[in-house]
Amino acid sequence: MKITFQDIRTNVVIKTYIKKADDALAALGYTEHSFAHVLRVSEVAAEILSTLGYTEHEIDLVRIAGYMHDIGNLVNRVDHSQSGALMAFRLLNELHMDAEDISDIVSTIGNHDEGTGVPISAMAAALILADKSDVRKSRVRNTKRDSFDIHDRVNYSVESSRLSIDDAKQNITLTLTIDTSVGSVMDYFEIFLERMILCRKAADKLGLYFRLNINGQHLI
Repeated sequence: MKITFQDIRTNVVIKTYIKKADDALAALGYTEHSFAHVLRVSEVAAEILSTLGYTEHEIDLVRIAGYMHDIGNLVNRVDHSQSGALMAFRLLNELHMDAEDISDIVSTIGNHDEGTGVPISAMAAALILADKSDVRKSRVRNTKRDSFDIHDRVNYSVESSRLSIDDAKQNITLTLTIDTSVGSVMDYFEIFLERMILCRKAADKLGLYFRLNINGQHLI
């Protein structure tokens, strides 16, 4: 049965799991992982595949994977990509989604996080790049600067963030503008180096080079 992104986005049960997963992260002091994050990741991942000429069906599947990719945080932050993949399998199977589509979505979700994630497919690569590039001020929950940890500091320092593929379809570039009075470039690399390495591998899977530009300087 062909289940579309619109079906998933309007599903009340899945909405509940996304909200509750974010509630769990809020209790632990993590940045926002709710609908603003998952919808942005969903659309950016879809835009990557669209720009590279993938089919409408593949684009719709990566939208679903992006929307559901963080539900595993409901179980625990540790290994949440694997927990989320198992949850997604059960939810999509109960909706009688086609087994091939479930397989693609589950493997994409299960491989999106650094440490254990591998860009095993174009969908997985697009999700990795979309997820790891979502750095922005509005993800910080508590805006009292004297209570910031390094993750708050880095996200709050980002004034603009854009992931783009050049016209020649050779490079995918994350362009950031950072307020260095809030967080430094070194702060960014301290917590995101492993993520940037994973982004480089993801870009390679898509036949692209990953580039990072911060405040007009090409750093990768």
